[in-house]
Amino acid sequence: MTERISIGQLYPNTIPPASTRRTTIQQPVSTSGKPSFQKLLQEQYVRISHHAEVRLKERGIQLQPEQLDKLSTAIDKVAAKGAKDALMLLNGNALIVNVPNRTVVTALDGNSMNEHVFTQIDSAIFIS
Repeated sequence: MTERISIGQLYPNTIPPASTRRTTIQQPVSTSGKPSFQKLLQEQYVRISHHAEVRLKERGIQLQPEQLDKLSTAIDKVAAKGAKDALMLLNGNALIVNVPNRTVVTALDGNSMNEHVFTQIDSAIFIS
């Protein structure tokens, strides 16, 4: 009578508890061995939210392709440090970026930054 009861012995026809189940999540695999277009898009490009688009237009900020490349590189750097939301200063303009989504959330020009308090960021980077 000193036998141990293990999970599954007491009620053998029931589903085991979640803590003992092993589940695997399959990632989509490309057939050619190359990364999928969606994965490349997520890793390489910077997205701009609708709110940020409106702010960029209102404040007359235009981001050139080389600036977007610098921004992408900066996002990679802060992501490597574990940042979630970063203040990025680029050519006198401030951009708040959600790092995991690689999305510019809002933008400010030099005049709008005067005495502006930035909250809910965990990192900052100056991009030259």
